[in-house]
Amino acid sequence: MRTLEYKIPSEYNEKRVLHFLKASAGLSARLIRTLKMRPDGILLNGEHIRTVDFLHTGDILTINIPKDNSNSPIEKFNSTKGEKLEILYEDEDVIVVNKPATLAIHQSHNHQGDTLANLLSEYLGPQIIFRAVGRLDKGTSGIVVCAKNAFAANKLQGKIEKIYFAMPEGIFTGKGKIEAPIFRPDPIKTYRIVDDRGDVAITCWEELKTGKLSDGTEVSFLRVNLETGRTHQIRVHFSHLGAPLLGDTMYGRGREDISHQALHCGIATFKQPFTEKTITVKASLPKDMQNILDNLEKNTKGL
Repeated sequence: MRTLEYKIPSEYNEKRVLHFLKASAGLSARLIRTLKMRPDGILLNGEHIRTVDFLHTGDILTINIPKDNSNSPIEKFNSTKGEKLEILYEDEDVIVVNKPATLAIHQSHNHQGDTLANLLSEYLGPQIIFRAVGRLDKGTSGIVVCAKNAFAANKLQGKIEKIYFAMPEGIFTGKGKIEAPIFRPDPIKTYRIVDDRGDVAITCWEELKTGKLSDGTEVSFLRVNLETGRTHQIRVHFSHLGAPLLGDTMYGRGREDISHQALHCGIATFKQPFTEKTITVKASLPKDMQNILDNLEKNTKGL
């Protein structure tokens, strides 16, 4: 069991307990329902309280969160062979790993055993349900943050700041922002395009290094962050500019020196769900991207 304790500030005076649990404590509706059924789930000044009751400035609200029920529904995972799990950070509530580009996160028709879910299921054991917070496409490498319990998953959702490193064709200097809506023309396919019918999508980039490869291809090494989180957003935006990511066979063309899109989630920052301590995790570039970076010829800026 994990315990959270809050001293009620003046802005929540005469507000209902439910309002505080959702707006300030960040609890999901499902977890709140679970806590309501427990005599010690939600306490006000040491006494059981209903979520419809009112708070007053200075009250002490205690939330006792039980461990996840190991009998909860969970995917049945097959054994994953040949992949190693690179753990970048781990505590009681969170585990952060560096996903290889070759690995999918979840099982699908095309990926039964070769998934991050399988690897983490084997590592964590059956008592912990796999919960990836956010996602990376297969073919994109880097940081994936996973929660070990429902509370952590809810607190982390939408609160992880990520920095990506991308290698589009062409020369990009300085800084820039791409604002172009992304649309899915075929609901059966994952392919996206830039189209006014799509959702708002904003990508910010900063030049780190530019140059040419030995075959004459001009390449930029960029630091990228997203103001929105659309599927394939970085890949679609740079392809729309006529500068697809190296190795991206869906939106550009393949290459012999890299077998996947040159996109890596290299930095992630988040707050520990219970302690609120800020945690920053970094993941090194995969070998193929690092080799390309080493081969660029000019205009270097340090990482």
